[in-house]
Amino acid sequence: MSTITYHVDEAGDGVLFGPKGRDRLQDPDANRFFMLGMASCADDARVAAQLDGLRVTLLAHPLYAGIPSMQAAARKTARAFHAKDDHPEVRARCFELIATLDFKFFAVIKDMRKVRDYVLSRNRMDSDYRYHPNELYDLTVRMLFKQRLHQSSQSRVVFARRGQSDRTAALSAQLEKTRARFLEENRLTSTAVVEIIPAYPWDRPCLQIADYCLWALQRCYEKHEARFLRAIWPKVSLVRDVDDPEALRGFGTYLTRRDPVPDPLKIKNRWI
Repeated sequence: MSTITYHVDEAGDGVLFGPKGRDRLQDPDANRFFMLGMASCADDARVAAQLDGLRVTLLAHPLYAGIPSMQAAARKTARAFHAKDDHPEVRARCFELIATLDFKFFAVIKDMRKVRDYVLSRNRMDSDYRYHPNELYDLTVRMLFKQRLHQSSQSRVVFARRGQSDRTAALSAQLEKTRARFLEENRLTSTAVVEIIPAYPWDRPCLQIADYCLWALQRCYEKHEARFLRAIWPKVSLVRDVDDPEALRGFGTYLTRRDPVPDPLKIKNRWI
């Protein structure tokens, strides 16, 4: 039985409103985009071993061992790589390694202004409607997996666990809905099995790959710096920029490694 494993993580929080309905997108530190991405590694065990090898090397090196995030008590880089927490020098070493690994990266990007406009419009039509960030997460799950779940006899979907929340049942429902709709639209049948595993990055190291790729994508869209994304771009199988205003059709722009890296200046000009 063939099995494909996808390691899924997110960038951004999907939060639209603060206390008393304040527009969160007006805050200077608000995320302007929400991203859901996944990495599919050719050999999970090999990737885990290489990441662990790099971490052991850095922990033993006097140049890196004294970095606060490298201390065991910090429960950060000494346990698992996480692009947001890692020291810039450590992050550079990690990107150098990731660029050599065998994996594919997929992502969906939603512009938070479009999400806000949808929510406000729906509120005008239905006063009982209340937006929750899980709604955006579930939507992007369906977009990310629309054409994936019938490609092997078994799919294993490893989601990055956040805190103590366990949304396994809800995510299972979204994935099953996505698969059923795709099969119906394309008049196909499938008996593929989908297994969902919530996990922490230190337990499933390929989640660290998804995290780093998403950080690079987010860095391009939020900070308008493309060099990190350019470093991992050869690993990109598909990035869907759903709300790209330059898209020729209403389904967004679909980018692969054969396309140029997104232009940071054009992304910046969307919010001017």
